[in-house]
Amino acid sequence: MEVIIRDSAAEVAMVAADILGGYFRPGGVIGVATGSTPLATYAEIIARARAGRLKTRGVDFFALDEYVGLGRDHPQSYYQTLRCELIDPLGVEPARLHVPDAAAAERYEDEIAAAGGIDCQLLGVGKNGHIGFNEPGSSLNSLTRWKTLHPQTVADNSRFFASADEVPRHVVTQGLGTIQRAGHLLLIATGANKQDAVAGLVEGPLSAACPASILQWHRHATVVVDAAAAAGLRNREYYAFVEANKPN
Repeated sequence: MEVIIRDSAAEVAMVAADILGGYFRPGGVIGVATGSTPLATYAEIIARARAGRLKTRGVDFFALDEYVGLGRDHPQSYYQTLRCELIDPLGVEPARLHVPDAAAAERYEDEIAAAGGIDCQLLGVGKNGHIGFNEPGSSLNSLTRWKTLHPQTVADNSRFFASADEVPRHVVTQGLGTIQRAGHLLLIATGANKQDAVAGLVEGPLSAACPASILQWHRHATVVVDAAAAAGLRNREYYAFVEANKPN
């Protein structure tokens, strides 16, 4: 696992865009996340594409998850969210955005495989260590399936709805085993409220209690965090030393 620490959230977005942008190529398959953290990264990706520095032609995008019970036209569905925040501004054909279907969750595994697998999966992390909607206790080898949200996740996501009562309790999400199949896992986190989750996923035990800790097991995982989110890491100085002394 590579851990990259930057002073600010804006710098995290720049590093993440550098990494993610390397997978924008014909036939590229990119896994995309929702929530507040990726927005700055998406803004940078969009700016680079509009400046001609990234080519989106022939790239497919796979969402991590979707709410159960919200139609694709609902403004808080992740299909619509990703259309508004990334796909439409990039000028990508909507058919190249793939989102899991609650009525046939297992079919998503086949869709990913048919596309050649995900080259790079962008991830955020919840306060309780969840990635995608794999809440604590999720099987480390799980595949795309329905999950019930943790009350903390419902509370966190209520900011996108009129009230917590409107947040769906069920979702369909890529499993931890599904996520592990991606060629490169890129996790970004910013803010002091994520420092416990970051410490757990980077330096804690590999455990279903912290689903994001599966990154420790992955052959190519990169964690990019700002100073506030990195505050709980014991080995911050070593991670900086490693980055400064990468082999050519």
